[in-house]
Amino acid sequence: MSGLKPIFLEPVLQEKLWGGDRLGTQFGYAIPSSHTGECWAISAHPSGDCRVKNPEYAGKTLGDLWRERRDLFGNVGGDVFPLLIKIIDARDDLSIQVHPDDAYARTHESGALGKTECWYVLDCDEGASIIIGHNAGSPEQLREMVEQGRWPELLRQVPIRKGDFFQIDPGCLHAIKGGTLILETQQSSDVTYRFYDYGRLENGKPRTLHIEQSLAVTQAPFRPHAIHRETVREGGAQVTRLVACPYYTVYRVEVDGLWERDWNRPFVNVSVIGGQGVLDGQEIRTGDHLLLPAGYGKMTIEGSVELICSHL
Repeated sequence: MSGLKPIFLEPVLQEKLWGGDRLGTQFGYAIPSSHTGECWAISAHPSGDCRVKNPEYAGKTLGDLWRERRDLFGNVGGDVFPLLIKIIDARDDLSIQVHPDDAYARTHESGALGKTECWYVLDCDEGASIIIGHNAGSPEQLREMVEQGRWPELLRQVPIRKGDFFQIDPGCLHAIKGGTLILETQQSSDVTYRFYDYGRLENGKPRTLHIEQSLAVTQAPFRPHAIHRETVREGGAQVTRLVACPYYTVYRVEVDGLWERDWNRPFVNVSVIGGQGVLDGQEIRTGDHLLLPAGYGKMTIEGSVELICSHL
């Protein structure tokens, strides 16, 4: 052990038009209402900067640590903490949307990061589905179908089950649909272009759409991102690498005994999505989110616990 401790974080909960109550019932968070759509679980983004629970960092947020203690993150460069981990509870359908890449966001969104993200399906209703991609053969056909409102014909609907995983690259038209609980790992960006919102009203007004930005960044024709899972046994754990891309590598870990690993990374995000256990003498349970700092050394987890872990 290095003497460094895991950094535990207080999630930021956000109400959404389409949100539900499962962040309360399944994760035990004190949700603000029965329309709570998002838990920003590991975040230093200004729209939801997580407070640090550790007494040694009393009063600090993750953003404060990023600015003041870059040594905890392996002294990696960059103005902003690069990743954002969310849990999304979609009781109703989210809008049809798309995200820009870094180059477009830098130019058109005041220097913001683009948004590459991925989804791990924590739970979903029987017969649930999501939107990933579209059926237009070219940018011209995409514009024509959007302008004519041919959404059922345009959208590519994919059935889902608990445990499914999807990578959503910039330019991929997508939507989480109702009855779905998802853990999202993403670049730390809040730039979303809304293509279509079913004509819904929020506070009596239609929600803003971003048709021209959406058309400018959407890839046409759509090319699916193939997922190649790799699973290995590491002591008392089954470790599945879900994706490795230029922004993050994400793992699902099922511990059913004793698991040891020296990550040897600038930092590692850990979200407990099921069960309970002990991490180097500290209890961890469903709904905990923490960060292993640089130089932490060997991590030991014992128990029956399911995790989603990620690093740069």
